[in-house]
Amino acid sequence: MRTWSRPVVPHVDGESRPPFLFDTATRQLVEARPDDVARLYVCGVTPYDATHLGHAATYLAFDTLQRVWLDAGYRVHYAQNITDVDDPLLERAAETGVDWRELAAEQIELFRGDMESLAIIPPDDYVAVTEVIEQIGRATRILLDRGMGYRVDDDVYFDVQAAQDAAPWELGEESNLDRATMLALSAERGGDPDRPGKRDPLDPLLWRASRDGEPSWPSEVGDGRPGWHIECSVIALMHLGRDFTVQGGGSDLIFPHHELSAGHAAALSGHPLARVYSHAGMVAYQGEKMSKSLGNLVMVSRLREGGVDPRAIRLALLAHHYRSDWEWFDGDIDEATQRLERWSELARRESVDITADIARVEGELLEEVRSAVRADLDTPTALIAIDLWVATAPAAVSPLMLDAIDALLGIRLRA
Repeated sequence: MRTWSRPVVPHVDGESRPPFLFDTATRQLVEARPDDVARLYVCGVTPYDATHLGHAATYLAFDTLQRVWLDAGYRVHYAQNITDVDDPLLERAAETGVDWRELAAEQIELFRGDMESLAIIPPDDYVAVTEVIEQIGRATRILLDRGMGYRVDDDVYFDVQAAQDAAPWELGEESNLDRATMLALSAERGGDPDRPGKRDPLDPLLWRASRDGEPSWPSEVGDGRPGWHIECSVIALMHLGRDFTVQGGGSDLIFPHHELSAGHAAALSGHPLARVYSHAGMVAYQGEKMSKSLGNLVMVSRLREGGVDPRAIRLALLAHHYRSDWEWFDGDIDEATQRLERWSELARRESVDITADIARVEGELLEEVRSAVRADLDTPTALIAIDLWVATAPAAVSPLMLDAIDALLGIRLRA
Protein backbone atom coordinates (compact mmCIF):
# COMPACT_ATOMS: atom_id res chain seq x y z
CA MET A 1 0.00 0.00 0.00
CA ARG A 2 1.34 3.40 -0.96
CA THR A 3 2.14 5.67 1.96
CA TRP A 4 2.75 9.45 2.04
CA SER A 5 5.86 11.58 1.66
CA ARG A 6 8.28 11.53 4.55
CA PRO A 7 9.09 14.90 6.16
CA VAL A 8 12.72 15.90 6.46
CA VAL A 9 13.79 15.39 10.08
CA PRO A 10 16.94 17.42 10.78
CA HIS A 11 19.87 15.99 12.72
CA VAL A 12 20.55 17.91 15.93
CA ASP A 13 23.98 17.81 17.55
CA GLY A 14 24.32 16.80 21.17
CA GLU A 15 23.60 13.76 23.26
CA SER A 16 20.15 12.30 23.70
CA ARG A 17 18.79 9.08 25.18
CA PRO A 18 15.82 6.72 24.70
CA PRO A 19 12.44 7.79 26.05
CA PHE A 20 10.53 6.56 29.06
CA LEU A 21 6.92 5.60 28.24
CA PHE A 22 3.98 4.66 30.40
CA ASP A 23 3.40 0.95 29.84
CA THR A 24 -0.28 0.03 30.03
CA ALA A 25 0.51 -3.57 31.02
CA THR A 26 2.73 -2.80 34.02
CA ARG A 27 1.17 0.60 34.78
CA GLN A 28 4.53 2.24 35.20
CA LEU A 29 7.09 4.24 33.25
CA VAL A 30 9.56 2.01 31.46
CA GLU A 31 12.49 2.79 29.23
CA ALA A 32 11.62 2.15 25.57
CA ARG A 33 15.19 1.22 24.68
CA PRO A 34 15.61 -0.67 21.41
CA ASP A 35 18.23 -3.38 21.00
CA ASP A 36 19.33 -1.86 17.70
CA VAL A 37 16.35 -0.79 15.58
CA ALA A 38 13.29 0.65 17.30
CA ARG A 39 10.35 -1.44 16.09
CA LEU A 40 6.96 0.26 16.35
CA TYR A 41 3.46 -0.88 15.42
CA VAL A 42 0.52 1.53 15.58
CA CYS A 43 -2.96 0.39 14.61
CA GLY A 44 -4.31 2.20 11.58
CA VAL A 45 -7.75 3.51 10.71
CA THR A 46 -10.83 1.84 9.39
CA PRO A 47 -11.13 4.13 6.37
CA TYR A 48 -14.34 6.07 6.81
CA ASP A 49 -14.77 9.49 8.43
CA ALA A 50 -11.01 10.11 8.23
CA THR A 51 -9.22 11.99 9.66
CA HIS A 52 -10.69 13.45 12.85
CA LEU A 53 -8.62 15.06 15.59
CA GLY A 54 -8.77 11.95 17.75
CA HIS A 55 -7.00 10.04 14.98
CA ALA A 56 -4.53 12.87 14.47
CA ALA A 57 -3.69 13.08 18.18
CA THR A 58 -2.87 9.37 18.30
CA TYR A 59 -0.61 9.38 15.23
CA LEU A 60 1.06 12.57 16.41
CA ALA A 61 1.90 10.90 19.75
CA PHE A 62 3.73 8.06 18.05
CA ASP A 63 5.29 10.44 15.54
CA THR A 64 6.80 12.19 18.56
CA LEU A 65 8.07 8.83 19.82
CA GLN A 66 9.79 8.21 16.49
CA ARG A 67 11.39 11.65 16.63
CA VAL A 68 12.77 10.99 20.12
CA TRP A 69 14.25 7.68 18.99
CA LEU A 70 15.76 9.31 15.90
CA ASP A 71 17.24 12.07 18.05
CA ALA A 72 18.82 9.38 20.26
CA GLY A 73 20.50 7.89 17.18
CA TYR A 74 18.28 4.86 16.60
CA ARG A 75 16.87 3.65 13.33
CA VAL A 76 13.11 3.13 13.41
CA HIS A 77 11.07 0.43 11.68
CA TYR A 78 7.41 1.46 11.78
CA ALA A 79 4.49 -0.66 10.59
CA GLN A 80 0.80 0.24 10.41
CA ASN A 81 -2.27 -1.53 9.10
CA ILE A 82 -5.38 -0.27 7.35
CA THR A 83 -8.59 -2.11 8.20
CA ASP A 84 -9.97 -1.76 4.70
CA VAL A 85 -12.65 -4.41 5.15
CA ASP A 86 -14.71 -4.52 8.33
CA ASP A 87 -18.32 -4.26 9.45
CA PRO A 88 -18.34 -0.48 10.14
CA LEU A 89 -16.90 0.25 6.69
CA LEU A 90 -19.41 -2.05 5.00
CA GLU A 91 -22.27 -0.49 6.97
CA ARG A 92 -21.23 3.04 6.02
CA ALA A 93 -20.92 2.04 2.37
CA ALA A 94 -24.42 0.54 2.44
CA GLU A 95 -25.85 3.65 4.13
CA THR A 96 -24.36 5.96 1.52
CA GLY A 97 -24.87 3.71 -1.51
CA VAL A 98 -21.13 3.73 -2.31
CA ASP A 99 -19.14 0.65 -3.15
CA TRP A 100 -17.10 -0.26 -0.05
CA ARG A 101 -13.88 -0.38 -2.09
CA GLU A 102 -14.47 3.13 -3.44
CA LEU A 103 -15.25 4.46 0.03
CA ALA A 104 -12.09 2.88 1.45
CA ALA A 105 -9.89 4.20 -1.36
CA GLU A 106 -11.31 7.72 -1.05
CA GLN A 107 -10.83 7.81 2.73
CA ILE A 108 -7.33 6.32 2.60
CA GLU A 109 -6.28 9.03 0.17
CA LEU A 110 -7.77 11.69 2.44
CA PHE A 111 -5.92 10.19 5.40
CA ARG A 112 -2.64 10.26 3.47
CA GLY A 113 -3.10 13.93 2.68
CA ASP A 114 -3.90 14.80 6.29
CA MET A 115 -0.89 12.89 7.63
CA GLU A 116 1.47 14.48 5.11
CA SER A 117 0.17 17.97 5.89
CA LEU A 118 0.76 17.38 9.61
CA ALA A 119 4.36 16.23 8.96
CA ILE A 120 3.68 12.78 10.42
CA ILE A 121 6.51 10.36 9.67
CA PRO A 122 4.92 7.59 7.57
CA PRO A 123 5.19 3.88 8.29
CA ASP A 124 7.84 1.86 6.51
CA ASP A 125 5.23 -0.87 6.02
CA TYR A 126 1.72 0.40 5.35
CA VAL A 127 -0.40 -2.71 4.93
CA ALA A 128 -4.05 -3.09 4.03
CA VAL A 129 -5.90 -6.10 5.39
CA THR A 130 -6.98 -7.01 1.87
CA GLU A 131 -3.30 -7.38 0.95
CA VAL A 132 -2.69 -10.14 3.53
CA ILE A 133 -5.83 -12.27 3.30
CA GLU A 134 -3.81 -15.37 2.40
CA GLN A 135 -1.44 -14.93 5.34
CA ILE A 136 -4.31 -14.37 7.79
CA GLY A 137 -6.06 -17.49 6.52
CA ARG A 138 -2.84 -19.47 7.01
CA ALA A 139 -2.43 -18.13 10.56
CA THR A 140 -6.02 -19.12 11.33
CA ARG A 141 -5.31 -22.63 10.01
CA ILE A 142 -2.27 -22.87 12.30
CA LEU A 143 -4.32 -21.88 15.35
CA LEU A 144 -6.97 -24.47 14.45
CA ASP A 145 -4.33 -27.16 14.04
CA ARG A 146 -2.75 -26.27 17.41
CA GLY A 147 -6.06 -26.52 19.22
CA MET A 148 -6.27 -22.78 19.86
CA GLY A 149 -9.05 -22.25 17.36
CA TYR A 150 -12.44 -23.90 16.84
CA ARG A 151 -15.47 -23.55 14.62
CA VAL A 152 -18.94 -22.27 15.38
CA ASP A 153 -20.89 -23.20 12.28
CA ASP A 154 -18.38 -22.16 9.58
CA ASP A 155 -16.84 -19.26 11.51
CA VAL A 156 -13.53 -19.75 13.33
CA TYR A 157 -12.97 -18.50 16.88
CA PHE A 158 -9.88 -18.13 19.05
CA ASP A 159 -9.92 -20.32 22.16
CA VAL A 160 -8.77 -17.94 24.90
CA GLN A 161 -8.37 -20.67 27.53
CA ALA A 162 -6.41 -22.99 25.26
CA ALA A 163 -4.10 -20.12 24.30
CA GLN A 164 -3.48 -19.25 27.94
CA ASP A 165 -2.60 -22.89 28.64
CA ALA A 166 -0.16 -23.12 25.71
CA ALA A 167 1.25 -19.65 24.99
CA PRO A 168 3.18 -17.00 26.99
CA TRP A 169 0.06 -14.89 27.44
CA GLU A 170 -2.67 -14.35 30.01
CA LEU A 171 -5.97 -12.65 29.33
CA GLY A 172 -5.92 -9.30 31.13
CA GLU A 173 -2.15 -8.99 31.37
CA GLU A 174 -2.16 -5.88 29.21
CA SER A 175 -5.49 -4.26 30.04
CA ASN A 176 -5.58 -5.11 33.79
CA LEU A 177 -9.36 -5.36 33.50
CA ASP A 178 -11.73 -7.66 35.36
CA ARG A 179 -13.90 -10.11 33.48
CA ALA A 180 -17.13 -8.16 33.87
CA THR A 181 -15.54 -5.09 32.30
CA MET A 182 -14.08 -7.21 29.51
CA LEU A 183 -17.50 -8.65 28.71
CA ALA A 184 -19.07 -5.20 28.59
CA LEU A 185 -16.32 -3.82 26.35
CA SER A 186 -16.44 -6.85 24.09
CA ALA A 187 -20.13 -6.27 23.43
CA GLU A 188 -19.56 -2.55 22.91
CA ARG A 189 -16.49 -2.85 20.65
CA GLY A 190 -17.31 -5.38 17.98
CA GLY A 191 -17.37 -8.64 19.91
CA ASP A 192 -20.21 -11.14 20.16
CA PRO A 193 -20.12 -12.46 23.74
CA ASP A 194 -23.71 -13.73 23.57
CA ARG A 195 -23.27 -15.94 20.50
CA PRO A 196 -24.38 -19.52 21.20
CA GLY A 197 -21.79 -22.23 20.64
CA LYS A 198 -18.75 -20.30 21.80
CA ARG A 199 -16.59 -21.97 24.44
CA ASP A 200 -16.07 -18.67 26.24
CA PRO A 201 -18.05 -15.45 25.65
CA LEU A 202 -14.73 -13.58 25.31
CA ASP A 203 -13.41 -15.82 22.53
CA PRO A 204 -12.91 -13.50 19.51
CA LEU A 205 -13.61 -14.17 15.86
CA LEU A 206 -10.61 -15.21 13.79
CA TRP A 207 -12.34 -15.82 10.46
CA ARG A 208 -15.87 -14.90 9.37
CA ALA A 209 -17.24 -17.36 6.84
CA SER A 210 -18.74 -15.87 3.70
CA ARG A 211 -22.24 -14.38 3.87
CA ASP A 212 -24.48 -13.29 1.04
CA GLY A 213 -23.82 -9.69 0.04
CA GLU A 214 -20.49 -9.45 1.87
CA PRO A 215 -16.95 -9.44 0.42
CA SER A 216 -15.25 -12.80 0.66
CA TRP A 217 -11.91 -14.39 -0.21
CA PRO A 218 -10.74 -18.00 -0.46
CA SER A 219 -8.42 -19.21 2.28
CA GLU A 220 -7.08 -22.34 3.94
CA VAL A 221 -10.04 -22.28 6.32
CA GLY A 222 -12.73 -21.62 3.73
CA ASP A 223 -14.17 -18.61 1.96
CA GLY A 224 -14.68 -15.53 4.09
CA ARG A 225 -12.81 -12.59 5.62
CA PRO A 226 -10.64 -11.93 8.67
CA GLY A 227 -11.74 -11.09 12.15
CA TRP A 228 -10.51 -7.81 13.57
CA HIS A 229 -7.68 -8.67 15.95
CA ILE A 230 -5.87 -11.31 13.89
CA GLU A 231 -5.07 -8.80 11.14
CA CYS A 232 -2.76 -6.76 13.36
CA SER A 233 -1.13 -9.86 14.84
CA VAL A 234 -0.24 -11.19 11.41
CA ILE A 235 0.91 -7.86 9.95
CA ALA A 236 3.05 -7.06 13.00
CA LEU A 237 4.70 -10.50 13.02
CA MET A 238 5.33 -10.33 9.27
CA HIS A 239 7.01 -6.94 9.29
CA LEU A 240 8.40 -6.42 12.80
CA GLY A 241 8.86 -9.89 14.20
CA ARG A 242 8.08 -11.01 17.70
CA ASP A 243 8.71 -9.09 20.93
CA PHE A 244 9.06 -5.72 19.19
CA THR A 245 9.69 -2.45 20.98
CA VAL A 246 6.32 -0.66 21.25
CA GLN A 247 2.70 -1.45 20.36
CA GLY A 248 0.75 1.80 20.15
CA GLY A 249 -2.73 3.10 19.53
CA GLY A 250 -5.63 4.89 21.12
CA SER A 251 -6.77 3.90 24.61
CA ASP A 252 -10.05 2.62 23.18
CA LEU A 253 -8.01 -0.23 21.64
CA ILE A 254 -6.61 -1.55 24.92
CA PHE A 255 -9.46 -4.04 25.15
CA PRO A 256 -10.38 -6.05 23.25
CA HIS A 257 -8.18 -5.23 20.28
CA HIS A 258 -4.67 -4.98 21.71
CA GLU A 259 -5.27 -7.58 24.42
CA LEU A 260 -6.42 -10.18 21.92
CA SER A 261 -3.98 -9.22 19.17
CA ALA A 262 -1.24 -9.94 21.72
CA GLY A 263 -2.88 -13.28 22.48
CA HIS A 264 -3.04 -14.28 18.82
CA ALA A 265 0.59 -13.32 18.27
CA ALA A 266 1.80 -15.21 21.33
CA ALA A 267 -0.14 -18.28 20.22
CA LEU A 268 1.41 -18.09 16.76
CA SER A 269 5.00 -17.22 17.68
CA GLY A 270 5.47 -18.55 21.20
CA HIS A 271 6.70 -15.11 22.30
CA PRO A 272 5.11 -11.88 23.54
CA LEU A 273 3.95 -9.45 20.88
CA ALA A 274 5.65 -6.32 22.25
CA ARG A 275 7.71 -5.10 25.18
CA VAL A 276 5.77 -1.88 25.82
CA TYR A 277 2.08 -1.16 25.25
CA SER A 278 1.50 2.57 24.90
CA HIS A 279 -1.85 4.29 24.46
CA ALA A 280 -3.02 7.79 23.62
CA GLY A 281 -5.98 9.38 25.37
CA MET A 282 -9.37 10.19 23.88
CA VAL A 283 -10.37 13.58 22.50
CA ALA A 284 -13.83 14.97 23.25
CA TYR A 285 -15.83 17.70 21.54
CA GLN A 286 -19.04 19.36 22.70
CA GLY A 287 -18.91 17.41 25.95
CA GLU A 288 -18.65 13.93 24.45
CA LYS A 289 -15.85 11.70 23.22
CA MET A 290 -15.25 12.44 19.55
CA SER A 291 -16.80 9.52 17.68
CA LYS A 292 -18.35 8.59 14.40
CA SER A 293 -21.54 7.37 16.07
CA LEU A 294 -22.16 10.73 17.78
CA GLY A 295 -21.19 12.74 14.71
CA ASN A 296 -19.18 15.24 16.77
CA LEU A 297 -16.06 14.96 14.65
CA VAL A 298 -13.63 17.79 14.02
CA MET A 299 -11.92 16.87 10.77
CA VAL A 300 -8.34 17.76 9.90
CA SER A 301 -9.28 18.17 6.24
CA ARG A 302 -12.02 20.69 7.05
CA LEU A 303 -9.69 22.76 9.20
CA ARG A 304 -7.19 22.76 6.35
CA GLU A 305 -9.87 23.70 3.83
CA GLY A 306 -10.80 26.59 6.12
CA GLY A 307 -7.30 27.99 5.76
CA VAL A 308 -5.79 26.72 9.01
CA ASP A 309 -2.05 26.16 8.85
CA PRO A 310 -1.43 22.43 9.54
CA ARG A 311 1.43 23.44 11.84
CA ALA A 312 -1.14 25.19 14.04
CA ILE A 313 -3.21 22.00 14.16
CA ARG A 314 -0.09 20.13 15.20
CA LEU A 315 0.71 22.71 17.89
CA ALA A 316 -2.86 22.56 19.20
CA LEU A 317 -2.56 18.81 19.65
CA LEU A 318 0.96 18.95 21.11
CA ALA A 319 -0.36 21.30 23.81
CA HIS A 320 -2.07 18.28 25.44
CA HIS A 321 -0.23 15.34 26.96
CA TYR A 322 -0.71 12.37 24.69
CA ARG A 323 -2.00 10.09 27.50
CA SER A 324 -4.60 12.57 28.74
CA ASP A 325 -8.28 12.54 27.86
CA TRP A 326 -9.13 16.10 26.89
CA GLU A 327 -11.71 18.22 25.12
CA TRP A 328 -11.23 20.22 21.95
CA PHE A 329 -12.66 23.74 21.93
CA ASP A 330 -12.99 25.82 18.78
CA GLY A 331 -10.75 28.48 20.30
CA ASP A 332 -7.87 26.01 20.60
CA ILE A 333 -6.88 26.60 17.00
CA ASP A 334 -6.75 30.37 17.54
CA GLU A 335 -4.37 29.95 20.48
CA ALA A 336 -2.18 27.58 18.47
CA THR A 337 -2.14 29.97 15.51
CA GLN A 338 -0.99 32.80 17.76
CA ARG A 339 1.76 30.59 19.20
CA LEU A 340 2.89 29.69 15.68
CA GLU A 341 2.99 33.38 14.72
CA ARG A 342 5.16 34.23 17.74
CA TRP A 343 7.57 31.40 17.02
CA SER A 344 7.71 32.21 13.31
CA GLU A 345 8.45 35.87 13.96
CA LEU A 346 11.40 34.90 16.11
CA ALA A 347 12.61 32.44 13.47
CA ARG A 348 13.09 35.33 11.08
CA ARG A 349 16.03 36.32 13.29
CA GLU A 350 17.98 33.20 12.36
CA SER A 351 21.71 33.84 12.28
CA VAL A 352 24.92 31.84 12.31
CA ASP A 353 26.59 34.71 14.18
CA ILE A 354 25.51 33.81 17.72
CA THR A 355 26.97 35.24 20.91
CA ALA A 356 28.21 33.00 23.69
CA ASP A 357 25.29 34.03 25.90
CA ILE A 358 22.72 33.13 23.24
CA ALA A 359 24.47 29.81 22.61
CA ARG A 360 24.42 29.01 26.33
CA VAL A 361 20.71 29.81 26.66
CA GLU A 362 19.88 27.77 23.58
CA GLY A 363 21.93 24.85 24.84
CA GLU A 364 20.00 24.88 28.11
CA LEU A 365 16.71 25.14 26.20
CA LEU A 366 17.60 22.22 23.94
CA GLU A 367 18.35 20.02 26.94
CA GLU A 368 15.06 21.09 28.56
CA VAL A 369 13.07 20.23 25.44
CA ARG A 370 14.88 16.91 25.03
CA SER A 371 14.28 16.03 28.67
CA ALA A 372 10.59 16.82 28.35
CA VAL A 373 9.91 14.70 25.28
CA ARG A 374 12.00 11.83 26.66
CA ALA A 375 9.86 11.87 29.82
CA ASP A 376 6.77 10.12 28.47
CA LEU A 377 6.52 12.44 25.45
CA ASP A 378 5.74 15.50 27.56
CA THR A 379 5.19 17.92 24.69
CA PRO A 380 3.19 20.49 26.73
CA THR A 381 6.24 21.11 28.91
CA ALA A 382 8.42 21.40 25.81
CA LEU A 383 6.06 23.99 24.30
CA ILE A 384 6.06 26.06 27.48
CA ALA A 385 9.86 26.04 27.59
CA ILE A 386 10.01 27.35 24.03
CA ASP A 387 7.33 29.96 24.80
CA LEU A 388 9.42 31.31 27.68
CA TRP A 389 12.48 31.47 25.45
CA VAL A 390 10.51 33.29 22.73
CA ALA A 391 9.18 35.75 25.33
CA THR A 392 12.74 36.87 26.12
CA ALA A 393 12.98 38.12 22.50
CA PRO A 394 16.60 37.11 21.79
CA ALA A 395 18.36 39.26 19.25
CA ALA A 396 19.15 36.23 17.13
CA VAL A 397 18.42 32.50 17.05
CA SER A 398 20.70 29.80 15.78
CA PRO A 399 19.97 27.20 13.09
CA LEU A 400 20.54 24.60 15.82
CA MET A 401 17.49 25.66 17.81
CA LEU A 402 15.24 25.91 14.77
CA ASP A 403 16.39 22.44 13.69
CA ALA A 404 15.66 21.12 17.18
CA ILE A 405 12.08 22.45 17.13
CA ASP A 406 11.63 20.86 13.72
CA ALA A 407 13.26 17.54 14.63
CA LEU A 408 11.62 16.98 18.02
CA LEU A 409 8.23 18.67 17.61
CA GLY A 410 7.76 18.60 13.85
CA ILE A 411 7.24 22.36 13.56
CA ARG A 412 9.23 23.80 10.66
CA LEU A 413 9.61 27.54 11.19
CA ARG A 414 11.73 28.47 8.20
CA ALA A 415 9.93 29.87 5.19
